[in-house]
Amino acid sequence: MSELIEELFRANTLTFHALGDTARQDIILLLDKHDRLNVTEITEHSPLSRPAISHHLKILRDAGIVGIHKEGTKRYYYLTIEDSVQLLKELVLEVEKHC
Repeated sequence: MSELIEELFRANTLTFHALGDTARQDIILLLDKHDRLNVTEITEHSPLSRPAISHHLKILRDAGIVGIHKEGTKRYYYLTIEDSVQLLKELVLEVEKHC
């Protein structure tokens, strides 16, 4: 395996972790439909508790899949998945070339 493939795998670790959970997948799909939502609004569409939603949002934020926009005391979450998708595409292209 090439060094580049190894680097790309490592660069995608947080994305793999974030996308590997169905609750986080549901949050991504929900944000895709609504542009931006706060934790309360996301919780209204989920069987999960507010603390569980907050936990999943932190993982998605850490992976660069969602961002936060603050308005007063509310935090609105929105998708910022473009960079993560680009890294995944680069990995797939390199794997296709060498494997």
